[in-house]
Amino acid sequence: MHMARAGLTADRVTLAGAELADEVGLEHVTMSAVARRLGVKDASLYAHVRSLEDLRGRIALLAADEKTIRIAEATAGRAGKDALVAYANAWRQYAHDHPGRYTATQIPIQIDPELVARAAGPRRAVELTYSMLRGYALEEPDLTDAVRLMRSTLHGFTSLEAAGGFAHARPAEDTWVRCLDALHTLLEHWPTHDEGDSA
Repeated sequence: MHMARAGLTADRVTLAGAELADEVGLEHVTMSAVARRLGVKDASLYAHVRSLEDLRGRIALLAADEKTIRIAEATAGRAGKDALVAYANAWRQYAHDHPGRYTATQIPIQIDPELVARAAGPRRAVELTYSMLRGYALEEPDLTDAVRLMRSTLHGFTSLEAAGGFAHARPAEDTWVRCLDALHTLLEHWPTHDEGDSA
């Protein structure tokens, strides 16, 4: 049995997988391709990650950490619309810079629950998002609905943009700015529930 190559760790394998995902797309990442990138035999990787699903989960956790750090840095000391715009721009820039890793953040994580429990990124992302939107004086269940609306807007826009879905002559950047204006206005004027409305 060959010893794993010196210096090969789960973190190094994960980073190699993440870099490959950005280059070729997460769906094209295979254990063989990662092994080739690292200059090792496929079998060497299994001493560090259990399976392709495990590797994808680790890439998702890495990406969640990176994306959350960017958003935290962008929104620090900001409130209201400034915070919303900084949050959204950091989200979109991460999706542009790391398309494969970004894709990993949008899929259910299939990984050892202990690793997920120790990972700060996903938990911090939720805290950051809720605390930013609390600035709009929303309470539950409206707060969760607002989080879902914002995530849907940012993910929908960045995904369509990445896929070349905005072929109109109007620059996507101009539409992005207006979408954030509209999202801010909606969050400030969130529709109220009619007390007797159970439909």
